[in-house]
Amino acid sequence: MRLHVSPSRRRGVAAVAAGVVAAMALAACSGGGGTASQGAGATGEVDKDAVIKAGISYSLSGGFDPMTTTGAVTVAANWHVFEGLTEIDPASREVYAALGAELPEEIDKTHYEVDLREGAVFHDGSPVTTDDVVYSFERVMDPKNASIYADFVDFVDSVSAVDEDTVSIELKHPFSLVAERLSTVKVVPEKLVESDYDAFNSLPVGTGPYQLTGATPGEAITFERFDDYTGPRPAQAAGLEWDLLADPAARVTAQSSGTVSAIEDVPYIDVPALESQATVESVQSFGLLFMMFNTDEKPFDDPRVRQAFFYALDMDKIIETGMLGNAEAATSFLPKDHPDYQEASTVYTYDPDKAKQLLADAGVDDLSIDLTTTDTGWVGDVAPLIKEDLEAIGISTTLDVGQSAGQYAKVDEGKFDVMVAPGDPSVFGNDPDLLMRWWFGDNVWSERRYRWDDDPKFAELQKLLDEGVQTSGVEQQEAWKQSFDLISDEVPLYPLFHRKLPTAWDADQLQGFEPLPVTGLSFLDVGSVGP
Repeated sequence: MRLHVSPSRRRGVAAVAAGVVAAMALAACSGGGGTASQGAGATGEVDKDAVIKAGISYSLSGGFDPMTTTGAVTVAANWHVFEGLTEIDPASREVYAALGAELPEEIDKTHYEVDLREGAVFHDGSPVTTDDVVYSFERVMDPKNASIYADFVDFVDSVSAVDEDTVSIELKHPFSLVAERLSTVKVVPEKLVESDYDAFNSLPVGTGPYQLTGATPGEAITFERFDDYTGPRPAQAAGLEWDLLADPAARVTAQSSGTVSAIEDVPYIDVPALESQATVESVQSFGLLFMMFNTDEKPFDDPRVRQAFFYALDMDKIIETGMLGNAEAATSFLPKDHPDYQEASTVYTYDPDKAKQLLADAGVDDLSIDLTTTDTGWVGDVAPLIKEDLEAIGISTTLDVGQSAGQYAKVDEGKFDVMVAPGDPSVFGNDPDLLMRWWFGDNVWSERRYRWDDDPKFAELQKLLDEGVQTSGVEQQEAWKQSFDLISDEVPLYPLFHRKLPTAWDADQLQGFEPLPVTGLSFLDVGSVGP
């Protein structure tokens, strides 16, 4: 099947290609056959005519095309609107069959097949065809489209239609995470995308349990139940209304007053007060604060110097004072509750004497740096504490605070010493390979940011990552353990902590609701029993 790109799409794709490097920095600000996670909450009969209102913390910018969007709001909205052949539950992080009738069937090590769910239709009523599936993969995989999601399925050689019900997926090499990664490609209607791309991008048509009915930047996004949905997670409400409330005080007021039934991103300082008016829970996430070095510049080309920065930090103080306890100090690349967590060979504890000795061993004294940070609210709470600890071991530190786009523009030009910034690619997937390759793959991070791609240790890491995804079981865990160890020893970029995400909701009204370990709110399987 030949991929055709309409003129209107070429214009849209050109804009995406121009911004894909920035998207990689800003986006992540992140088994068996079934499984929706099962939430608790309100008991009683669900009101199928209810419209669930929620408060969202991020602004709406750009469109909803799942080939290109990486925005926090649009990605979360698309959980409800689109489906891949498989999906990863936003709460449990487990993979389940979505548009596929079952999880992919392994024919051999490099060949999988997936049967489509019976009766699946798009929101406009047109049936989902295997040609639509092939088209959806090809548009993501086509380099001209500059889709960030192409990196997540770069193990796929081709996707083809076997017949009207089955698609064949040929791999470039054995890959152990096929079911998980297929979830990153959402199936879209070829006819509508090609006939009017701009309309599709602004008000998309998918196969999910809800269809988008409106999206106004600065105001709201609205959804209504798709009654012809045939999948495993039918809508439990007549609709959803997401108020876009970027102001933290406005979100807290909306929740406490009952204007909305749930809000994300509760400010840490407001958690105690809000707990008397709503259910509030802070969920451990992969989302992290990392420290990154310009390894092209001395003395940051020396791993001993980089290690010294980590030993200099009193993470207990930083977490308790700056994050009000809502984080977990890093003991590996992954947080402890991740199913593939293994403690790294080097765990950084507060040891200023060791930090000073490492600097001395590297022949470094009288070091002055600019510490580049973003203006993210909670980052601003911890940056002065990091500066204080670095200065305590003799590193003169000047804070350089600014908006993410501007800070990364400087970083990409090599105009920085050390950077501290947040990131969370787990919104795209939760497997260790995806999470590590986001920062440690052969991409903009290693080439233009921490500039470590020419180090022999980088090549060693790539080999370990390749081994990890082409094996399974004990061999896979060992390859990942060696990867965690190498990263923890070399630390060109490494987490300081993994933070917790506080969510508030009305447990007397919402049934089945769960707070998420990723940015956003999910109302899959959620109903309202309240007024």
